[in-house]
Amino acid sequence: MFKKAVLTTLGVAISSTMMMSTAQAGEVLDGVKEKGFLQCGVSQGLPGFSNSDENGNWTGLDVDICRAVAAAIFGDATKVKYTPLSAKERFTALQSGEIDILSRNTTWTQTRDTSLGINFAGVTYYDGQGFMVRKDLGVTSALELDGASVCTNQGTTTELNLADYFRANGMDFEPVVFEKADEVVAAYDSGRCDVYTTDASGLAAQRTKLGAPNDHMVLPEIISKEPLGPAVAHGDDQMLDVVAWTINATVEAEEMGLNSSNIAKLKGDASATPAQKRFIGAEGSLGANLGLDEEWALNIVSQVGNYGEIWTRNVQPLELPRGLNTLWTKGGIMYAPPVR
Repeated sequence: MFKKAVLTTLGVAISSTMMMSTAQAGEVLDGVKEKGFLQCGVSQGLPGFSNSDENGNWTGLDVDICRAVAAAIFGDATKVKYTPLSAKERFTALQSGEIDILSRNTTWTQTRDTSLGINFAGVTYYDGQGFMVRKDLGVTSALELDGASVCTNQGTTTELNLADYFRANGMDFEPVVFEKADEVVAAYDSGRCDVYTTDASGLAAQRTKLGAPNDHMVLPEIISKEPLGPAVAHGDDQMLDVVAWTINATVEAEEMGLNSSNIAKLKGDASATPAQKRFIGAEGSLGANLGLDEEWALNIVSQVGNYGEIWTRNVQPLELPRGLNTLWTKGGIMYAPPVR
């Protein structure tokens, strides 16, 4: 039995079990620091999010989140190694310690957050599931897909949303599922199914891989909420904090008008605001709170950029509207707790 002794600090009751949990935090982050790089789980190829070129260079929004975490920990965004994972493999890889962080277009759900031994650190992309069809199918709405064969990825929220949508609308469908995303795309492109369904961002990305992209269209319906973001394993609150506040720092920097071109100029600038000074580590101890260097946020933004820069570099080429991912100050819902 645990002792029921309670300490009170700043009006908050802290039990001995909470203290034990805090004492155990830090193992993953310590291991990352010791080996000298971050092992990041990414997709097997999704343009705009995590995709490698013929030389093995990885790019994308999810990749930039990995780079930003490395910049925060090491002051060097290049200290990342990537593990491409299928949807089916991704959670096991994180649970087993094969990877330190999963940054792979993964939806934050209650079941995943509570029963898989993982913690989501935040939302980096607000998405929703859609449908793509060939234009010559003559369909203009998902409600016209009764009896269609539908290609999708195995082991995803997409499968469940698909079944729910067709059932709710009294329609039948034939599922055609594959483990790897490229297998789904190839099957759809070859005509093995009538419809391809995944997150709307994924449809835009995978459409670029089709033999004749202009022959295909995305239907107007968005049938789900898909908040995508990185996750870490349960049991290391410090690593969770580092990833969460890395995300927050990219958003906060955009709100403050700080970017990769101007942030370094704040060092030694007497006109910098108190908030800016805290952000770049000139005042306060925000880095120490995370177990990091005081210039952790400066390193993130100077080497990787703010959220807007990350979006523009990776997602804008897919011709997707920023939509919900616009800052809350400009009509979207992208919002970060204050970095202070």
